[in-house]
Amino acid sequence: MQSLHYLFIPTLLIFSILLSEADSNEASIYEVLKEHGLPMGLLPKGVKNFSLDNSGKFEVHLDRACNAKFENELHYDMNVSGTLKYGRIDGLSGISAQDLFLWFPVIEIRVDIPSSGLIYFDVGVVSKQFSLSSFETPRDCLAVPSPDLQDGRHTVKTFSKIVSGRLRYELDQENVARTVL
Repeated sequence: MQSLHYLFIPTLLIFSILLSEADSNEASIYEVLKEHGLPMGLLPKGVKNFSLDNSGKFEVHLDRACNAKFENELHYDMNVSGTLKYGRIDGLSGISAQDLFLWFPVIEIRVDIPSSGLIYFDVGVVSKQFSLSSFETPRDCLAVPSPDLQDGRHTVKTFSKIVSGRLRYELDQENVARTVL
């Protein structure tokens, strides 16, 4: 009986070591960003809960909506999602960038050429470039009241729809004029 006891303790010890190694081998979202050619600071500090599937679709869950200060201020919703590709995030939702007192939803982030030192945030109407070094490390994220932000975001979405509608109309008019000529 005592010989079984001597086998049980080493087996239990080996099992616990293997289990802790399996936990430490699981990559953090920051490591996943880095593996995809993106800076770790695109997401705020403290993200522990995220999912990533084989197609690159990811979802990050934060404890609360918050803002982080870079060259401009970024707002993170409680849920951030998109599709990771090397050097870019497509179909992004849950991140907004502030510019001139307005909040713009960021729909894509890309690093075209890492050696350029630039990262681009696409907000639909325009693409804004930032210094890549600003996003090297995750920033602290401060909780914010959401009603004001929601109103601003609604205003920008409405503005974006109006501008894109006007552009579409102007392009359609040009195409009609070319067809007639």
